[in-house]
Amino acid sequence: MITLRSINRVYPLKGGPFYALRNIGFEINEGEFVSIMGPSGSGKSTLLHVLGLHDSAWDGEYWFGGEPVHKMDKRKRFDLQKKNIGFIFQNYHLLDDLTVYENLEIPLSYRDVPKKQRESIVCDTLDRFHIVAKKDLYPNQLSGGQQQLVGVARALVAKPRLILADEPTGNLHSDQGREIMQLFKQLNQEDGVTIVQVTHSNENATFGTRIVRLADGMIVK
Repeated sequence: MITLRSINRVYPLKGGPFYALRNIGFEINEGEFVSIMGPSGSGKSTLLHVLGLHDSAWDGEYWFGGEPVHKMDKRKRFDLQKKNIGFIFQNYHLLDDLTVYENLEIPLSYRDVPKKQRESIVCDTLDRFHIVAKKDLYPNQLSGGQQQLVGVARALVAKPRLILADEPTGNLHSDQGREIMQLFKQLNQEDGVTIVQVTHSNENATFGTRIVRLADGMIVK
């Protein structure tokens, strides 16, 4: 699904350039569950932002589904992101002034899904994640675990090929975190969703099928 070759991300600083990523090259196959690990400052989140097309100031080759991302303009990259990638964040990033139902509907509206079809998809998603009773509540009326569950549901509502998760259990207590990781494993094994997570947790990393370790912006063999 993804091939990276010689990816570098450099930040120009007064004291000289800072290499957040150095010569990164690896592949992610369809249906994999990859855990990216490393100490703070190792480049984990930077790599995730490159994969998610939130960051375009890198050089090297990035292939997604056989398409050369490195040759795409801003509009084509956005279209690729919109159609293929879902995001799950440590801080949930739900829209506070929208209900659970409306938060789930937003990604579908971005994809120009007709209203009747959106209603059907959102209702099916609410049922699947057992949050039908929460559909009219706002994020501040939910616990942290419930908010993250809605965040996962929102990431999956448009059936992306790839899920990128940045410390997805970082703000949850251990039992809630374990439930979210079990859900990830189920989505990967039963639905075939490709998942890439950044984590500091050795326990969370073991839910994946492979670990990629970074140090000082480089892959550690």
